[in-house]
Amino acid sequence: MAEYVENAIQTVETGQNVLLDASIPCTSGYVLHRVGSGIFTLRGIVNNPCGCFARYQVTFNGNIAVPAGGAVGEISLAIAQNGEPIQTSRARTTPAAVDQYFNVTSTAIITVPRGCCFDIAVENTSTQSINVQNANLTVARIA
Repeated sequence: MAEYVENAIQTVETGQNVLLDASIPCTSGYVLHRVGSGIFTLRGIVNNPCGCFARYQVTFNGNIAVPAGGAVGEISLAIAQNGEPIQTSRARTTPAAVDQYFNVTSTAIITVPRGCCFDIAVENTSTQSINVQNANLTVARIA
């Protein structure tokens, strides 16, 4: 399992990724990440010569809010695979005021075919900028 975090408040523009630093990086080569980036590469490395895929559970948890000067309304994040948000992983909330933080969690199971790589990220799927604090992403290889 690998864990990536960023405790400081960051403003994430619409369609952009939450940036994370390594806390417990993957040392097996299954998950690749450049410190300070929001993009992670999951590799389709299989240990069984008959295996066709590698499977990962990706979980994001963090606090989100509308930044000062923003319009109060629904805000959301989703785990994205190869730049496309996975809609079933969309975590959303509707704060009643700016700088009112809510905790959101999102999980996705990502299946990577043998020999392939998929990029994942946590993307702002709102129609406006959001603040993200205490961001935490874990990647666990489950098959």
